[in-house]
Amino acid sequence: MAEGKEGGTRRALAEALAPLSIREFRILWTGQAVSAAGGGMTKVALIFAVLAVDGSVTDIGLVMTAQVATQVLFTLAGGVWADRLRRQFLMLTSDLIRAAAQLVLAVLILGGDAQVWHLAAGAAVFGAAQAFFGPASRGLMAEIMPPEQLQRSNALMSFSTSASTVLSPALAGLVIALWGPGLVLAMDAVTFIVSAASLAMLRLPARTIPAPESFWRDLGTGWREFAVRRWLWLNLMVHMLQNLAVAAYYVLGPAIADKSLGGPSAWGVIVAGWAAGAIAGGFIALKLEPGRPLIVGNLALALTALPLLALAVPMPLWAVVGSAFLSGAATLFLDALWQASMQHLIPAEVMSRVESYDWLISTIAAPVGLALVGPLASQTGQAQTLLIAAAMIVIPCSLTPLVPGIRAVRRTPDGRITGPAPQQPAHV
Repeated sequence: MAEGKEGGTRRALAEALAPLSIREFRILWTGQAVSAAGGGMTKVALIFAVLAVDGSVTDIGLVMTAQVATQVLFTLAGGVWADRLRRQFLMLTSDLIRAAAQLVLAVLILGGDAQVWHLAAGAAVFGAAQAFFGPASRGLMAEIMPPEQLQRSNALMSFSTSASTVLSPALAGLVIALWGPGLVLAMDAVTFIVSAASLAMLRLPARTIPAPESFWRDLGTGWREFAVRRWLWLNLMVHMLQNLAVAAYYVLGPAIADKSLGGPSAWGVIVAGWAAGAIAGGFIALKLEPGRPLIVGNLALALTALPLLALAVPMPLWAVVGSAFLSGAATLFLDALWQASMQHLIPAEVMSRVESYDWLISTIAAPVGLALVGPLASQTGQAQTLLIAAAMIVIPCSLTPLVPGIRAVRRTPDGRITGPAPQQPAHV
C-alpha cells in the first residue's frame, strides 16, 4: 500500500514538473527565476538607496512613482511591438536595458555620486523597459509550450516569483547592511544579463508576423480583439474591482498591525504569510486543473477578502496570518488559471496587445484605490472601510458563475481550454 502511494506521488510530481522536460521552457524558467530573485532584492535596495543619498520619504514615493508611471505610459506600445517583432528578442533587449540602468545606478551609488533624480531617472527607464517585456512574455509562453502544459508552466513561473518574494528581501537586507544598496543593484544587473542570455539560447520555430500597419491601427486592432470577447472584459472588471479594494489592506493593514497586533514585526509576519500562501497557490495550480477554470479561479479569488475581514475586527495575529496565507494562495492560483485561459483563447498574433490592455485596466485601479482609502477611512472609520472593500471583492467574484460567457470557458479532456466565439469578426 505504501509503495502504491509512493508511486502515485512520484507520478503526480512528474506530471506537475513536466514543463521542465521541455528544453526551451527549462532555459526560460531558469533565467526568469534568477531575474525574479534580483528584482525582489532591488525593491528593498531602491528604498535604502534613496535614504543613503539623504532622500526623504516623499522622495521614495517619487522614485517608485517614476517606475510605475513609465510602465503604465508605455505598456500599450509594448503590446503593439511585441506582436510586431519576435518576442524573444524584444524581451532580451528589455533585459539588457534594465541591466544597464541598474548598473549605472550601482556605479553612481558605490562612487558616492548618486542623487535622487538619478534614482528616479533609472527607475523610469526600468519601468519603460518592463512595459515592453511584460506583454511579450505571455505571448512567448504560448509559443514555447503545448496548450495542455500552459497552466503548469504559468504556475512554475509564478512559483519562482513567489519564492523570491520570501527570500530576496532578507538577502537584500543582509547585503545592504554589509556593503550598501549599490551592490544589490549591481547584483540585479547581473541577473538581467543571465535572463538575456537564457532568452538568446532559445530555439523557437519561425512565427508568422503580419505586415505592420500604422501604430494606431495596430493598437485599435488590439482593442477590438479585447472588446469582442465579453468573457474577457467582464472577468477583467472583477479583477479590477479586486485590485481597487485590496488597496485597503496595504494602506490600513500596517497601521492596524502596529497599533493592535504587536507592531511593525507583526506586519512583517503577515506579509510573509501571504508570500508563503502564494507559494502554496503555485503548487495547487500545478496539480488542480478545473473543468471551468475561470469560475473556480474567481471563486478562489473571493478568499482575498479574508485578510480585510480579519483586520476589521481585528482578529488575533495568527488568524490574520492564516487569512493572508489563503489570500496569497488564491491570488497565485487564479493568476495561473487566468494566464492559461488567455493563452488558449486569444490568437497568437494579437496576444501581446490584448495582454497590454489586460495589464493596464486591471492595474490602473491600484493607485486609485491607494488614493481613496485614506479619505474614506477618515470619514467612515477603518473597520467600515475594510468591510466595504471586502464586499467589493466577494460580491463580484461570487457572481461570475452567473455570467454565460465566463461559464462557457471550459477545459476539454485533452487539457485544452475552449470558450465562446467573439461576438463579431475580430478583424476588420
